[in-house]
Amino acid sequence: MTTHAPVAPATGQDRPLRSRALALAVLCAGMLMIVLDGSIVTVALPAIQQDLGFTPSGLTWTVNAYLIAFGGLLLLAGRLGDLVGRKKVFVAGLLLFTAASLLCAVAADQGTLIAARFLQGVGGALASAVSLGMIVTLFPEPGERGRAIGAFSFVGAAGASIGQVLGGVLTEALDWHWIFLINLPLGLTAAGLAVRVLTADRGPGLRAGADALGAVLVTAALMLGIFTIVGTAEHGWTSARTLGLGLLSVALLAGFLVRQARAAHPLLPLRMFRSRAVSAANAVQVLVISGMFGFQILVALYLQNVRGYGAAATGLAMLPAAVAIGAVSLLLSARLNARFGERNVLLAGLALLVGALGLLLRLPVEAGYLTDLLPTMLLIGGGGLVLSALAGLGMSGAGEADAGTASGLFNTTQQVGAALGVAVLSTLATSRADALAAAGEPLADALTGGFRLAFAVSTGLLALAFVVTATVLRRAK
Repeated sequence: MTTHAPVAPATGQDRPLRSRALALAVLCAGMLMIVLDGSIVTVALPAIQQDLGFTPSGLTWTVNAYLIAFGGLLLLAGRLGDLVGRKKVFVAGLLLFTAASLLCAVAADQGTLIAARFLQGVGGALASAVSLGMIVTLFPEPGERGRAIGAFSFVGAAGASIGQVLGGVLTEALDWHWIFLINLPLGLTAAGLAVRVLTADRGPGLRAGADALGAVLVTAALMLGIFTIVGTAEHGWTSARTLGLGLLSVALLAGFLVRQARAAHPLLPLRMFRSRAVSAANAVQVLVISGMFGFQILVALYLQNVRGYGAAATGLAMLPAAVAIGAVSLLLSARLNARFGERNVLLAGLALLVGALGLLLRLPVEAGYLTDLLPTMLLIGGGGLVLSALAGLGMSGAGEADAGTASGLFNTTQQVGAALGVAVLSTLATSRADALAAAGEPLADALTGGFRLAFAVSTGLLALAFVVTATVLRRAK
């Protein structure tokens, strides 16, 4: 039997820039499809509920099933890419995501749709977990890497806003099935191009680093943790269910860390956290993504529930934020990171985000779009600085052997932040609105009061991210 040593992919400076740019475009296209799906579904939820007869609590599982699979498998998927080849994992993820999208589109009952959404989450995790790792190895030169990460960050930020617009248009003009059918040409095209454009890489194989116990522990911990967080909207934060499952999730995570410290081939080498930049970037990302959901989700709810916007109009109203983030990501982030350093750029971006969310603290019931909302939409462009700087810092300690693991870790903290943001901020907004309504406030005033409280917490989370960046990274090179 012939054995094969690991073969490094033909990446970096040994590939022409045009070839690497095409590979980046394919990676961005795959990510765009996944990000689009995440936001496009939220707009279509009322139509799905009416068609399939979901209860309000049951409807949340069309989102929760995806989040649990996606967030729970990112770290494992990243390590799998390092071991068996990131190209294989990326293509497999795209194909699974596309097939699951077809199953979602033809789903005629609640169970089929929820199961298909879970499979979508698995496919999304496989493709997303290795994407940043592939970019790092494709662009080893700092300037090129900064521009590549800026483009990738733009796709992630802009895709969410585009998904809201597209979801509203497709749902109103056709029906909700088309929000999933649109993934078929996108996914098949991206997978076909990936096979041709991405250079094959071959890792050392599963036997060289398959920490089965560690994989079970971390996947169970993350899935259970996200399951617990998303369930707080229905069961509350202090219920026996939430506290019990939360403690079990923490215990599983602690067992995973102990396992990683002792395993010969750990799933997540703890040496990665010796890098101040990597540790701080992942911690700050949890705070930033949690806080940003105060903008992405709650502003959309305010526009629809208080101001009476339709789905398509809400997406269009949010579009300036995507344009601002895209312009900053593509045109400024790489240059500023190269000139001033990622820490300073991150601080500047966080300051802009604190200002943007801070403006919403005075949001009136009868808000004018141009005077009360558009300034926030434009200042949100600071997110283009934040996302690219965080990605650069989070991947700064990744080498060829563990780029997929670092990418999976970075994406995992992003999903944990998203789950926390949705659960915490929506709970706060709902509780405050209920209290104001019970005190006799008109419904619109009560809802706006709840949103303002959530915006205040969002602003606080972003301010805390600023403090952590300024203190923890002050001595980082």
